[in-house]
Amino acid sequence: MSRAGNFRVEAQCDRTRARAGVLETAHGPVKTPAFMPVGTRATVKAMAPFELKAIGVQVILSNTYHLYLRPGPEIIAEAGGLHRFMGWDRPILTDSGGFQVFSLSDLRKVTDDGVHFQSHIDGSRHFLTPELAVRIQEQLGSDIAMCFDECVPFPCNEKESARAVDRTLEWAERCLQAHEREDQLLFGIVQGSVFASQRRRCARSLVEMDFPGYGIGGLSVGEPHECMYGMLDELAPILPGGKPRYLMGVGYPPNLVEGVARGVDMFDCVLPTRLGRNGTVFTWKGRMNIKNSIYERDFSPIDPECSCYACRTASRAYIRHLYRSGEILASRLCTWHNLHFLQKLMERVRQAVFDGTFEEMRREFHESFREGEKAR
Repeated sequence: MSRAGNFRVEAQCDRTRARAGVLETAHGPVKTPAFMPVGTRATVKAMAPFELKAIGVQVILSNTYHLYLRPGPEIIAEAGGLHRFMGWDRPILTDSGGFQVFSLSDLRKVTDDGVHFQSHIDGSRHFLTPELAVRIQEQLGSDIAMCFDECVPFPCNEKESARAVDRTLEWAERCLQAHEREDQLLFGIVQGSVFASQRRRCARSLVEMDFPGYGIGGLSVGEPHECMYGMLDELAPILPGGKPRYLMGVGYPPNLVEGVARGVDMFDCVLPTRLGRNGTVFTWKGRMNIKNSIYERDFSPIDPECSCYACRTASRAYIRHLYRSGEILASRLCTWHNLHFLQKLMERVRQAVFDGTFEEMRREFHESFREGEKAR
């Protein structure tokens, strides 16, 4: 059975649900709000562990589905666990693999017992159950593990979503029964698509199971941002105030700020690394595609307000040249910048909560980011 982590709220905004806290894990504390870069296959693309530390990354996410298929949890366990395998000594969260399995579409079949699926690598057949998802994550040795859940696409009808909520709750109970590692926190996951009554039902049932933390899944899958915010508003008064809340798969800067305003503590997403590999970078004045021709003779940094390695050492013109030349350094510099930007954003948000200025910071950020988006 999971043992609750020590999560404490240190400051709260008196006009929103924004809060600053600390989550204790077996590999150290995580100051919240926190953004977790995604290291799907035991690596954050284009970044080394010491570089992630240099920009202030506290915790990373790895993917159970991909590591199960390759190299296999037995090999990682033999190496001493995921931390030693990848050379990262700070906290790690592993997802259950559910989202990846359900995104396979034609390659999987969902039953009440679990999910039959074919590997996207070699076509081999597998059967992933809640119990197996827990066992894999225990072998990986992550600090935070996630329950196996069923994530439905957007749009879907109420009947499909209700059936997925039923399975998610049944599987959550099975995950709790199977979980044995006392040094690993097991989070439940709230599903329910964009149906408020289903979200509330799922959340209340999971709260009764007394998980040490709660993920919010099935958002940022194509629904309008306002629908996402509406679901967070529905869940905020239900999820326990003394436990962390994790909005899964969200990494667009305005969504992070609005998530914090609605009581979310943790986020993850592939967006900053994926955009970085393709030449799109975040700035305090919106997104920028650095491959555009207007930057050919622009010798200023990506963002004059940024102190990351890329902004200190490289110009827009130089990075654009690297992309056009097919150089790997282009992806590394833009990925470095994007991850640094999100870490600094979370630091600013956290400090604003402590200072009692979150609402002002929130408004100023949106105005600057939105006006920059329009200008480009």
